[in-house]
Amino acid sequence: MAQKEFKTESKRILDLMINSIYTHKEIFLRELISNASDAIDKYYFTNEGHVDSNELGIRIDLNKEDRTITISDTGIGMNEQDLDDNLGTIAQSGSLAFKEELEKQEKNDEDIDIIGQFGVGFYSAFMVAKEITVTSKKDGFDACQWTSDGVNGYEINPGQRDTHGTTIVLSLKEDTDQDDYSQYLETYKIKDLIKKYSDYIRYPIHMLVETTKMKEGTEDSENPEYETIQEDQVLNSMVPLWKRNKSQITQEEYNQFYKDHFYDYSDPFRTIHFNVEGNVSFNALLYIPSRVPQGFYNADYKRGLQLYCRGVFIMDHTEELLPDYLRFVKGLVDSQDLSLNISRELLQHDHQLKVIAGRIEKKILSELTNMLTKERDQYEIFWNNFGINLKFGCYNNYGRDKDKLQDLLLFHSSNENKLVTLNEYVQRMKEDQKDIYYVSGTDLELMDKLPVVQTLKSKGYEVLYLTENVDEFVMQSLMNYREKGFKNAAQGDLDLDSDEEKEALNKTSEENKELLDFMKESLPEVSEVRLSSRLIDDPVCLSAGEGVSFEMERVFNNMPDNPMPIKAERILEINPNHPIFEKLKSLYETDKDKVKEVADVLYSQACLIEGFAISDPISYSRKICELLVK
Repeated sequence: MAQKEFKTESKRILDLMINSIYTHKEIFLRELISNASDAIDKYYFTNEGHVDSNELGIRIDLNKEDRTITISDTGIGMNEQDLDDNLGTIAQSGSLAFKEELEKQEKNDEDIDIIGQFGVGFYSAFMVAKEITVTSKKDGFDACQWTSDGVNGYEINPGQRDTHGTTIVLSLKEDTDQDDYSQYLETYKIKDLIKKYSDYIRYPIHMLVETTKMKEGTEDSENPEYETIQEDQVLNSMVPLWKRNKSQITQEEYNQFYKDHFYDYSDPFRTIHFNVEGNVSFNALLYIPSRVPQGFYNADYKRGLQLYCRGVFIMDHTEELLPDYLRFVKGLVDSQDLSLNISRELLQHDHQLKVIAGRIEKKILSELTNMLTKERDQYEIFWNNFGINLKFGCYNNYGRDKDKLQDLLLFHSSNENKLVTLNEYVQRMKEDQKDIYYVSGTDLELMDKLPVVQTLKSKGYEVLYLTENVDEFVMQSLMNYREKGFKNAAQGDLDLDSDEEKEALNKTSEENKELLDFMKESLPEVSEVRLSSRLIDDPVCLSAGEGVSFEMERVFNNMPDNPMPIKAERILEINPNHPIFEKLKSLYETDKDKVKEVADVLYSQACLIEGFAISDPISYSRKICELLVK
């Protein structure tokens, strides 16, 4: 038969297919296998009830000498007109037409997975092949052969094939400095590509594989003999684990799948397997790791779920499927309702993905809530690994997700020094308590000894201990919890005194105003020196004014390349009931210079209690000695 031209602007479109649409040449095998699966589906559906399923399958043969890859299927096949329509017209999809015909007939068989829709996947083979020969036979028609080099059109001639189905022979291009086409003639490479992209094609993919076996009759010998044979193997799993009934899957199978697919030597901490039916249907198999993944906090850590469409692998690390605060979750999603672009490598629209992502987020949070409620010890293990991510989610994106996450947060508490939820704290609050009190630091024991904590505990108030840099940002994002505000116990007025106590403190402050003003003038670092009711046994403490807290000062100033260091307002508070205050009052009458020395020492002590380094430790040490000997 004479050479025929492609129906459309063949050269330009084919160049686009080969050079622009697909980002990885290895995709060709996925596309051809998906087409073969579609063809078998069509044959099975149109001959329902008269097909031996054992006869349905796909075969791959490699020939290194001829540099050919052969992919055969037992599908519906094509006659001459089909070859001309489907392969002679780029972007003409027989699968799409078949699918549309089913819809017209109002037939929706969930067992029929038509993958191809655009009619371009076949042409991806020209990325690796210099010539393609397609031999196909449809029941009731003679076999035909389609041949093309992808440049000069195509020919259709009589072909040789006894049974229905299609055989595609790819004659590979020669290797170049940039491209190694010979790798696709290696058995291991084909096995890897099928495992990666087509492991869950529903029909068996056969290939002859060289294996070494012990010769019969030598099994009991001291020196058994071995031989290399060609063995027919099925390369794909066919039925995905996530599409099996959960009741028929053991935890050992879930664990092994996780370790095999997500490269972890430990069993997962938690498995979440579910499916959703609706406008967008999908199956999801998700895992929470039992430990923080290696490199998890590095900028180049890749998050996201694997994405499948009808069992065919589409994308790895699909970030759109998980909010950033759930980046520790690993797993996959398989949906038949995704709108993929022409190459099946990227998503055409993001609406379906947003719907799926929303359902996944809701499911994971529900699982965590159940764990917190029913398996508190397990949840605390999870929290120690990934709790900081949930805290991050509270203040990221201007607190958009805080309402979803606030009941999952845990904080150390002065109440037996246990991890508590905000709900547990609020339920234990005193009847007249307005705020949720907290202090920030890095050492739980030292935080428990802080003067202000001792004061609050003595009055029966519980205090949350914030131990991570993100904690104060979380509190600011939350703003309140069940109409209770958050109050930094080391900042501002706690308003804990009765009217009588306030009146007595104000009177004492007024009587000693000159002393307090004098001390302030001698301490340029502080904005105010005042008497305090938040102290019991300690002589002094340092509190921050409204605005920036001490912990936020530390966080911001520890950031690399911070161009503008910030400083919280420092207020020196003095215990009016401590002997040191009586000493200060006496010295103010007799030796004001010594008042300055004592004030400086007290300020340095307050800084040390709060965890700040003092500017001149040598001078501080000398002043302590001088005061001791005088």
